[in-house]
Amino acid sequence: MSEGTMQRRAQRDGQFDQREQRAERVNRAGGLNRLLAAAVAVPVMLVAAGCSSDSGSGDDAKDAAASTGAGSGTDSAASAAPTVQAAAYKTLPEACAVVSKKTLTELVPKGAAKGKEGTSSDTAARASCSWSSLANNGVKGSQFRWLNVSLLRFESDTATGDGESQAKTYYAKQVKDAQAVSGAKNVKSAPVAATGDEATSVRYDLKKSEGAFKQQTVVVRVENVVLTLDYNGAGLAGDKAPSAETLTKSAEKASKEAVAAVRSANGEGGSGGSDTSGTSPSPSESASSTPKATPSKSSSATPKATASKAAAAAPKASASAKS
Repeated sequence: MSEGTMQRRAQRDGQFDQREQRAERVNRAGGLNRLLAAAVAVPVMLVAAGCSSDSGSGDDAKDAAASTGAGSGTDSAASAAPTVQAAAYKTLPEACAVVSKKTLTELVPKGAAKGKEGTSSDTAARASCSWSSLANNGVKGSQFRWLNVSLLRFESDTATGDGESQAKTYYAKQVKDAQAVSGAKNVKSAPVAATGDEATSVRYDLKKSEGAFKQQTVVVRVENVVLTLDYNGAGLAGDKAPSAETLTKSAEKASKEAVAAVRSANGEGGSGGSDTSGTSPSPSESASSTPKATPSKSSSATPKATASKAAAAAPKASASAKS
């Protein structure tokens, strides 16, 4: 083999070796690129997964916020519901026991033990009792007396308002009715001190066929209860007419005892025969802290303003006198 031929073969072998080396480098570079691409792909996938997770969390947060907002709206709507102050007094005493036996003996001597309780479908809301007395003095005639006590308790209700406000309205009406009795003469009105939260005495003369009657009506409000006491007297068959001043004092005394009985029945000191009116603290302050919507819905038990008017006293008195 010539020297030239050997030289060309060596060149070809050298070129082949170079090509092999280049191919190996390319392969190595390709593998490295694939590794780099894979390494880059992993963070991208992690970032994508993180974004997806964050997106879900955001939706959950939005749902939670919406739920919280809905709950808040419900609570707000509930707190905005109409409320009313709870009534201070929840019951009434036994009507025929609100005046002591001693006082009854003074006011109606012949009928102190014969109180007649009025009919009521709910004695915790309305109650009444009456007594009549006819003392026969022979040829001098006779003395007639009639006493009636009516109690009306108002319950708080979102439709009609709190019990005390209703009682105030009814109290004013009762006073006005007593002052406007048909046929009444010499009508006089005056406030009564130390009796309930407010009290008014109305007295007048009423001429009947049986004789001249002296009528006394005392209207008292104590918290959410209105008490109306009617007391009248007459000298019949020629007997002397009783003193209006004396009858008024007796009626006011009995009213104070009745107020004490109402308070006692509701757990506030005193008793039916003692005078604690005007001195005991009002329970309405503690009642105002009671949830207004305790509002026990007792509108069905709310008494309507239908208590007997003072005008009814005179006809009853004359009827008793006839008997």
